[in-house]
Amino acid sequence: MTPMILRRWSGDDDQRRAHGDRRKGTFLFCVFRGFCVECRPAGSQHVRLQIALLVLLSAWSASCRRSAAPEPPVATPSVTLDRNRAPLGSPVDLTYKFVVAADAHFAEDYRVLVHVVDVDGQMIFALDHNPPVPTRQWKPGQTIEYTRTEFIPVYPYVGDASLQVGLYSISTQKRLPLNATDVGQRAYKLAPLQILPQTDNVYTVFNEGWHPAETADHNSKIEWQWTKKSATLSFKNPRKDSTLYLDLDNPGGPFTDAQRVQVAIGTQVLDTFTVTPGAEQSLHKIPIKAAVMGNADMVDLRIQVDKTFVPALMNTASKDPRELGVRVFHAFVLPVR
Repeated sequence: MTPMILRRWSGDDDQRRAHGDRRKGTFLFCVFRGFCVECRPAGSQHVRLQIALLVLLSAWSASCRRSAAPEPPVATPSVTLDRNRAPLGSPVDLTYKFVVAADAHFAEDYRVLVHVVDVDGQMIFALDHNPPVPTRQWKPGQTIEYTRTEFIPVYPYVGDASLQVGLYSISTQKRLPLNATDVGQRAYKLAPLQILPQTDNVYTVFNEGWHPAETADHNSKIEWQWTKKSATLSFKNPRKDSTLYLDLDNPGGPFTDAQRVQVAIGTQVLDTFTVTPGAEQSLHKIPIKAAVMGNADMVDLRIQVDKTFVPALMNTASKDPRELGVRVFHAFVLPVR
């Protein structure tokens, strides 16, 4: 606790000038937390009241210092990227880990803040999400670890970036303290990322069998293309083993039949899976061997759907005459490193 110093100030002119006071007489003053507090002339009837006030101020200061003590961190976060150099539009696997503190308690389900910022700390894009295990189910000492595949948004920025992570309340926006390097407002810098030009990706063309691209009404950055019964994706031959990232769904509606989707190059079937209308968007990672792609400069990959629908024929309120297969958000070929 900061000591209070009470002493008499004689009417010495030098001392008065040092405090900007030219009055005569004897005054009582104190030094309180680095400030000079001037009181009434010593001997007046207000001295006792003023001393009591200073004692109260001292107690208030100590109380403020106690209440301003930092909150203990609720977890130690980390994030690992499967690659720290990625072109715009390409997929990256991010593994998040939260080691919960021994005394942590979560009163609500917090959302994970993930900001990708440039060298000046300005946000380029956000990857906020809800953890697969809600925070109210996190136990002291537990390690929460999970991996998410994210596609780098096509944004007018190329260069060094970094990931900042946090935990925040959806209702109040309050952020929780974490055990990591705080760069301000409880955002914690965890991992570097170098964003490369989109031209570094494998050249890909949505060829025959695709409808024009569409965007979501609420977010123009969410884009998709519907297939017809058969759609061809053409790409430059990487001449090495690769992975096809195929991110798709069928939003459902009047059409409710499960769809069988086949992915093939020539006569070689790469994968077959089922899409259920109304189910969540699903990401399929399909391996492609270099031998299957052959020696041609361009490779034609076919996406075949067994059942299609025409909205205008299923709903009289619809004026959409297109034959629709599945809705594709991302179709990306990534060579194996």
